[in-house]
Amino acid sequence: MGETRVDLLHLLEDLRDAYTGSVEETVLTEIVANSLDSGATLVTFATDAANAALVVRDNGVGMQRRELRRYHDIASSTKARGEGIGFAGVGIKLGLLVCESVMTETRRGKAHVASVWHLASRHRAPWKWVPPPGLVADRGTAVALRLSNPLSPLLDAGFLEATLRRHFQPLLEPVFADILATHYPDGIRLVVNGAALAPEHLLAAENAPFEVRIGRKRKPSALGYLTLSATMLPEESRGLAVSTLGKVIRRGWDWLGVTPTAPERICGVVEVPPFAECLTLNKADFVRTGARGATYLSYRKALQEVVSHQLAAWGAERDGAEAVRRRAARPVERDLERVLVDLADDFPLLASLVERKEGGQRRLPMGGPGGGESARGAIAAGLIAAAEGASAATASVEAGVATATSESPGGETNGSPALAAPATAGMPPASAADGAGALESSSAGAGALLTPPATRGPRKPARYALTIQFDSREGEPELARLVESTVWVNDAHPAYRRAVASRSEGYHLALSVAMALAPLAVEARDERAFVTAFLERWGAALETRKGGRAAK
Repeated sequence: MGETRVDLLHLLEDLRDAYTGSVEETVLTEIVANSLDSGATLVTFATDAANAALVVRDNGVGMQRRELRRYHDIASSTKARGEGIGFAGVGIKLGLLVCESVMTETRRGKAHVASVWHLASRHRAPWKWVPPPGLVADRGTAVALRLSNPLSPLLDAGFLEATLRRHFQPLLEPVFADILATHYPDGIRLVVNGAALAPEHLLAAENAPFEVRIGRKRKPSALGYLTLSATMLPEESRGLAVSTLGKVIRRGWDWLGVTPTAPERICGVVEVPPFAECLTLNKADFVRTGARGATYLSYRKALQEVVSHQLAAWGAERDGAEAVRRRAARPVERDLERVLVDLADDFPLLASLVERKEGGQRRLPMGGPGGGESARGAIAAGLIAAAEGASAATASVEAGVATATSESPGGETNGSPALAAPATAGMPPASAADGAGALESSSAGAGALLTPPATRGPRKPARYALTIQFDSREGEPELARLVESTVWVNDAHPAYRRAVASRSEGYHLALSVAMALAPLAVEARDERAFVTAFLERWGAALETRKGGRAAK
């Protein structure tokens, strides 16, 4: 007999609190995620309300005896960092909080073993080997949860199906089959009480599909769609859900940093397989720092461009007043970009927000003065190549293919990767004025494509930049807040309104950005010195810009 010798209840409660959903939802989601990581193509669920039991079986690779022994240690895992979508068997371990016992049977080759585990007290979680009950035939793993609550939602087939469809939506929608085929060549089947979950087919007239292609690759690096509903959507369905390897990690608009004018009527899903390398330790969010964080922020930037273009095509982009504020903020953004590049030598963490490089951006430096080569080499080369050729400056319409210069909604060339989106059913065709990049419409209606333009010539400096956005937060004392690579300025703050009235909005924006970046750049005790240095460099950048114009 073995025994877990830790304050198990405290650790399990901490793990439970790291997830936003109910513990039953988390248990189910994590069990499936670990089954997928084990190479399973079939996961079955069988409920037994009379005995308050749920049995989950998969046909994955199973475990050896020593692996099942380690499985009873909290956070023990055989997976390398940055791999997979499940976290150390957390689903089954959290099951101890809601179960009288957890039986696990696993089979790999000649190894066929089983154990029973339960939470005896706050500090004791004894487990023991038992004869395999025969739930696994050839290979795989089965877990039998004997639930403490006979009315647990885990005994409800409707709850199981709704949870699986919500958290593994791409696995059940054929539109994502091609992009997931690399990781699941035989597909994935989910079966509840003997009935396989049917695929959900999308109606083309209600959806706007899009693709993101990196560099010159034929296959998309990300695939998704947006849906504009005629009625208000349920709160849990609103926003863009981001998935990796079939598992939805986040849902809503906050993670993307783009909010439409009618967020309660727009939803969608995007599958980004490379995001599997950017997951946090508990697989419930994305890393924002280091090389993996830079990869996440880069893909996020590309998705912002595609989604913003589609929202503009629907007329769901920011309202006119906000567009005016954005145009006013762009000169400040350019000045702040120069300031950040300058400050990155003294404050290395700022290097993850912006860098300019002649001939197009090839690296996103993370850490180290000037962005050392070791940090630079960690960024995905294919994604960086998408920034090449950002200087395309002509528009043409030929053979049903429209191309336009890479411009912001205000008409200013921004050096962003080229984008394309077709006019899908019910959508007005895109024009150069509202495009977020080069637009292409394929006969197959593939959606928005992120590809470098075919034109060649001298390349202008490309940038991965900090942006300034506006939102209203009445009563909040902070001037601005940093979310990912965007500073959200509180335009409801009395100081902002006074700055607009006195025509000193530029200084207010610079101060707001400095205060928002300070917690990222330095420790709390050094924030005042950082703000002072930031404003000093900002003033110098303004003088340099004026001097350059005078010289011309």
